[in-house]
Amino acid sequence: MAKSLEEKFQQSIDAEQKIEPKDYMPDAYRRNLIRQIAQHAHSEIIGMLPEGNWITRAPTLRRKVALLAKVQDEAGHGLYLYSAMETLGKSRDESLQELIDGKAKYSSIFNYPTTSWADIGAIGWLVDGAAIVNQVALQRTSYGPYARAMVRICKEESFHQRQGFEIMTSLAKGTAEQKEMAQRALNKIWWPALMMFGPSDKDSVHSAQSLKWKIKRQSNDELRQAFVDITVPQAEFLGLTIPDKDLKWNEKRGHYDFGQINWEEFYQVIKGNGPCNKERLAARRKAQENGEWVKKAALAYAEKHKKQQAA
Repeated sequence: MAKSLEEKFQQSIDAEQKIEPKDYMPDAYRRNLIRQIAQHAHSEIIGMLPEGNWITRAPTLRRKVALLAKVQDEAGHGLYLYSAMETLGKSRDESLQELIDGKAKYSSIFNYPTTSWADIGAIGWLVDGAAIVNQVALQRTSYGPYARAMVRICKEESFHQRQGFEIMTSLAKGTAEQKEMAQRALNKIWWPALMMFGPSDKDSVHSAQSLKWKIKRQSNDELRQAFVDITVPQAEFLGLTIPDKDLKWNEKRGHYDFGQINWEEFYQVIKGNGPCNKERLAARRKAQENGEWVKKAALAYAEKHKKQQAA
């Protein structure tokens, strides 16, 4: 009996063959990828805001330049990801409009405020650290353009994580006041960073199918556990305390046990009720409106150049 297109598609996935834009793919696979890539791209763009807020207030010129470069990198990551999404037939303009209209999701972590310089260090250390754990696996995702975009993104994210850890090291090894500032930042960002990996496996709507199609290579809980195992020794090196009374090494499992995540908080933030949800979307809306003339001018120039080339 001849195999169906769906069976041949899954056979290619199982054989670790990359799916390319012109290859056959089930509509559900395309929709799942568009959802995930768009959410990833939106997170990069929104993620510029809490850090961009500190560019003018960085404590030294060196810190300012490094933070400015990092925010610029995040814009580039969004560009790579929107470009990968467009190969699936979803336009960037449409996707960005969905973000501004509040219809699209992005990482919940970026709806928390950055109220101290230590928060910037903790974001680099924890948020970018969590992103690396997730994104290293995505370099082997089954969709070719997405996997290739992740190669450069992961290299740059590794610098961001080290930049954040250096900031935290300077604070933790500084004065008592600086160490306390670092501890407060860790206390604030630890649990939202764990939420970044998404709902627990038993509650995740998309994970099982994404794993079968190898869009994702590890489950949410596996990625979260890997992040905890990597990060706890780093906190110990800094002399900081993870804000989790249930955190302990489990010799039998070979992993750290950790406490229950407040999933109600996670879902409230996802629904738009976080500390900075409205502020973040308002900032993106304003940026789009203020930049509309640049877009129109660029398109007009491109059209004029095209006509001149054709003449």
